[in-house]
Amino acid sequence: MATRSRDDREARRRIRQMEAKRALRQEQGKRRKRDNTVAIGAGAAAVILAVVLQLTVFSSNPTEAEFAAAEAGLSSPSASPSASNSADIPSPDTAAGKTFTGELALNSGVVGVELNGTAAPQAAAVIKSLTDAGYYNGALCHRLTTSETFGLLQCGAKSEDGADDPNYRWGPLENTPTDNTYPAGTIAIARSGNNAYGNGHQFFIVYKDTTIPADTAGGYTVVGKVTSGLDVVTKIAAAGLKPGENATDGAPVAPVTIDSFSLK
Repeated sequence: MATRSRDDREARRRIRQMEAKRALRQEQGKRRKRDNTVAIGAGAAAVILAVVLQLTVFSSNPTEAEFAAAEAGLSSPSASPSASNSADIPSPDTAAGKTFTGELALNSGVVGVELNGTAAPQAAAVIKSLTDAGYYNGALCHRLTTSETFGLLQCGAKSEDGADDPNYRWGPLENTPTDNTYPAGTIAIARSGNNAYGNGHQFFIVYKDTTIPADTAGGYTVVGKVTSGLDVVTKIAAAGLKPGENATDGAPVAPVTIDSFSLK
């Protein structure tokens, strides 16, 4: 009888061990599934984030969709950018109270420009320093918009996708239109959306009267104007866009290169 009891206890012990091992394997299986799900989700999120960042950098000023949303009274969530300039941004004092004039050569056509260091000293200082360093020579005008009230050529990119250096950022916004209207001939600074310190290397030339609704950060810094040769830009616009998903916003049909940009 005692032997039988010991055998029963041993059998029950083995059963408990097997049940514990089975429960452990089940929990490990569940954990692996959760880990795989997290890994897949993280990978997908990284891909989505990369696409969003690329599109944001390419757009800088509003896309047609953002433009339509703004007109409809919609708003995007505000970002929380750092309100500070990169270390290599020149002081606005170098341009304050000054007027810079010069020439922007696009595909062998010459555009006369004037920058207003009184109205936009920080922006004028940045553009002047970049031209002095030869930064724009060989850069691209990668984006063109051609809708009825939204006509601009965006320049200053080093690659066709319009990517800019995320480590070169500055602000604040200066000389932004109170009525969101940018007359033909305006030269303004492109920036990332909803970020008053999201200016970079790029600028845009407005070739016909354009309305760009302000986002949560405000408008776009008007740094100067075209004094001659606006027809160089209008001819580029008249040639149209590369075929793509958007009929009025994309890359110019023929590549546009900055041959040179000088200011004095």
